[in-house]
Amino acid sequence: MTSAPRPLVALVGRPNVGKSTLFNRIAGRRVAIVEDVPGVTRDRNYADVDWDGRALSVVDTGGFEPDTRDRLIAQVRQQAQLAVDEAAAIVLVVDGREGLTSVDRAVADLLRRAGKPLFVAVNKIDSAATEGDAPIAEFYGLGFGDVHPVSAEHGRGVADLVEEIVARLALPLAPPPPEDEPEPAEVTEEERPRGDVRLAVVGRPNVGKSTFVNALLGSERFVVSDIPGTTRDSIDSLVVHRGKRFVVTDTAGIRRKRSIALKVEAYSVVRAMRAMDDAEVVACLLDATEAGVEQDARLLGMVVEKGKALVVVVNKWDIAEREGATQDWYRKELHKRLPFVAFAPMLFVSSKERRGVTKVLDRAEKLVEQYRARFPTPELNQLVEALQDEHPAPISRGSRVKLFYAAQVAYAPPTFVIQCSHADAIPDSYKRYVENRIRDAFGLETPMRIVYKERKRRKRPPPQGRE
Repeated sequence: MTSAPRPLVALVGRPNVGKSTLFNRIAGRRVAIVEDVPGVTRDRNYADVDWDGRALSVVDTGGFEPDTRDRLIAQVRQQAQLAVDEAAAIVLVVDGREGLTSVDRAVADLLRRAGKPLFVAVNKIDSAATEGDAPIAEFYGLGFGDVHPVSAEHGRGVADLVEEIVARLALPLAPPPPEDEPEPAEVTEEERPRGDVRLAVVGRPNVGKSTFVNALLGSERFVVSDIPGTTRDSIDSLVVHRGKRFVVTDTAGIRRKRSIALKVEAYSVVRAMRAMDDAEVVACLLDATEAGVEQDARLLGMVVEKGKALVVVVNKWDIAEREGATQDWYRKELHKRLPFVAFAPMLFVSSKERRGVTKVLDRAEKLVEQYRARFPTPELNQLVEALQDEHPAPISRGSRVKLFYAAQVAYAPPTFVIQCSHADAIPDSYKRYVENRIRDAFGLETPMRIVYKERKRRKRPPPQGRE
């Protein structure tokens, strides 16, 4: 049973009024780009927030500046409009030091048409003295109702703003977790996922994602350009390969640090993250001429964190071959730089020459079989017993840690619960050993999750009194 979607709150406003800082303050962590340069937030940026037991999501948008001819601002405005279309409530963020501007009024006029609950956050009001000097009354003239003086940088007034949003949306309080959590049930064959293979193609800009997808499709469907960031949205295409149906999603790239004049790291992540969430397999393209860089590591880390099956696709291999590179050397070098994806298969392709591209679909099909696989409980427990015989677990508090029972409790990715003693005392090195043994035994090349759970002691019945 899936949970209800979180209502979305969109932060909208002209450039450089502090939307990203407010977003970070509400989200409780630094997840947006913050720099004192107008227009640095290129794409929407989402975060899930739990506010006093109420679940919502917040989205930061690019500067919303109507009627501009500037291409960048026009794109940012489109991103903001998309967020407004999705939002349950909208917060217009304005600059309290500058006062109400004609652009603020124009943005407000556009927002009124959305028919959503509207709020005004007058930002950069850092103190009571600043509030007294600011032209707060001007913003009431927008007709949005209450106006909230806030300091996103210092947190002043932000809680009051969010609490009013929560109240207006009548968000329910999430039920508390049960005190006595039941044991997770083993999966059944009926629960196993089926259907088309969903494959997301991701990578930083200019690694050849669109050319790669074009090669899969055998047609020039996407615009192929040497300009990083050409693909702004995710696009789905159906591919039938050897009788198997694949839904292939080409995503927007991750922008490289300082690759544009704004000198900020502006991620085009929203569409890519959503594509990853919907996918079972992610093909992460690397540029053979400069792979394993920081941006590759960050993107691959996100794939692993989301528990998706992964194919590392080294593109432009025709160029690397001409320079004398070999696949064995390249694989070893990349695993040195990115050891956390050593489990994933690595394929070498040339999208431009359409060489090796369909092998990605062949491998994706095999990965999905593993990703959806059911592993028999008797075999799991035979393996757990054997691996302890080969390498006993460490001693904790004078007694050896014991792994008693293993069972698969979820698919996609395969998730196992191992009942054990002293679960908190099992070192990471032993957990890696257990994971590697399971991988070797079943030939797993997908992510997997193992939960170590302290075995509950059975309560003995009270002693019976003697007759």
